[in-house]
This record gives sequence, structure tokens and C-alpha cells, in this order.
Amino acid sequence: MGYSILIREILQKALDGASLSREEITSLFRVPLFSEESAMMLAASRRKSEHAGNGLAEVHAQVGLNIAPCPRNCSFCSFAAKNKVFTERVEISAEEAVAKAKQLEGDGANAVYIMSTADYSFEKFVNISREIRKSLRPETVLVANIGDFTREQAKKLKDTGFVGIYHAVRLGEGRDTTIPVNKRLMTFKNAREAGLSLGTCVEPVGNEHSIEELVEKTIITRDAKPVYSGAARRIPAAGANLLWAEAGANPRDTEKETEGKRGMTVKECIKVFEEAEWHVLQGPSKFYGA
Repeated sequence: MGYSILIREILQKALDGASLSREEITSLFRVPLFSEESAMMLAASRRKSEHAGNGLAEVHAQVGLNIAPCPRNCSFCSFAAKNKVFTERVEISAEEAVAKAKQLEGDGANAVYIMSTADYSFEKFVNISREIRKSLRPETVLVANIGDFTREQAKKLKDTGFVGIYHAVRLGEGRDTTIPVNKRLMTFKNAREAGLSLGTCVEPVGNEHSIEELVEKTIITRDAKPVYSGAARRIPAAGANLLWAEAGANPRDTEKETEGKRGMTVKECIKVFEEAEWHVLQGPSKFYGA
């Protein structure tokens, strides 16, 4: 069988909704970037995303509650204590968090994420999130992006008004981080049992990651049955129908306030989608409402 035919058949299998084998996924990762087969993958990726999202893209927005030298020391994170980017602890008030969340909602975000570093007080996170929840429209989707948590904490997040979480088993987990893979997977389980939907990504993708690791993490995200899975780009990604606007702290930025720096606004995200000929959803997220 010719190479192009093989790749075409694998892509068609994926488009038909079948689960690809480890070997088939590996074959796709080995496709040369500037090739006919690569173009086929781009087209298939777009078709797959359009089908999954009913032809609509979404813009999710995030409010960072704090900046701190985090003891988890993930090598790729600007918050890692060992990276010495941020050496002081800075926290925004509940009032500031509410204002930022309302601004993002007003700008048209389909979901609002509340983020903190892994060592941020869980009780403080919940208390501020309750204030945010009360300030937003009842139909606005609220998502938690925090460190690992217990079954009891998962229930508390649900009771606070969160619909879901963002969580990931990152590339290099347990090697470039101090967090065991099993701990991340347990958080997936705790969230699922509490009725919280999971959004995840294969991230942060870079040239240092082997095909074997990319395949492994791809399968982990698939097996977690998330409402969406994507790729946090250190490289360009095709077929994307979800972008994040961010306010406050950002673990990929070296500025305390990511707005106007690395962080994009909701309107800027919408413009990116419009340029890519996406129709952007109006109203609450359909991903977390699935």
C-alpha cells in the first residue's frame, strides 16, 4: 500500500469516528511537515473539529488569581520557584477577580476559567469563586484551573458552581515536574465522580518531546473522555476551534498582568477565528454543556 493511501485511510478512519491504534497515531506523528500527507491531515483536522463543534468555534477566558514562586517546579512554567521569574507572592482581591470575570463575560467569552497556582489556598479559591459565580449570569459556564485535588474538594468545586475543570497530564510529567502521573489521573477521577466535566490538552508541545511521548499523552487524553482535548502550542496546531483569552497571571508569561502582553482579549480571539473562517458561538459553552 502506498504511503499516501495509508495516511488517507487512517484519517478517514478517524473521521468516521473509529478509535485509532497506537501504531496509527504514531504514523500520523511521523508525517513530514511540508508534504501532501501533512496537507491532508490539516484538512481532516478541520473537518473533525467542525463536526465535533457543529461548525462553531469557542473562546474561553481565564482569570489568574495569583502569582507566586510555585514549589511544584514544573520546568516549563514561569511560576516555578526554580525558574526565578516571579520571586514575590501577589494575589488579586475578590473584587478585582469579580471585575475581571464580568469584563470577560461581557466581552463574549463562552466560558470563564478561574486559575491559581498549585499551592494557592483551596478555601480562598472557593470563597473567591463563590463571589464570582454570584456576579455572573446563571448560564455563564465557570471552569476551575487549579492544582490536584481530593474527592471531597471536587465535590466542593461542584457545589461552588463550577461546571468543569481544566486539567492535564503534561508532557514530561514526573520528569520535568515533581507531580506523579498517577496523581494527575486521580484528579481526573475525582472530578468525574463529582460530576465535573474535564477539558484537557496535550501540552506543552515542543521539539524536545519524542513521538513516543506525544502518542502516549494523546492516548491518555483520549482515555480520559474529556469534553475537548487540544494542544498547547509551542508549535502551530491545525483544526483548533477553542482559544483562551486571559487576564491576570499566566504561567506562560513573565509579566504580572498578561493582558496586553502574551494574553489575548476575547475580541482578539474572536478576530483570529473570523480570519480562519470560523463562526464563533454566541452564549454559554456547548463543550461543558455536553
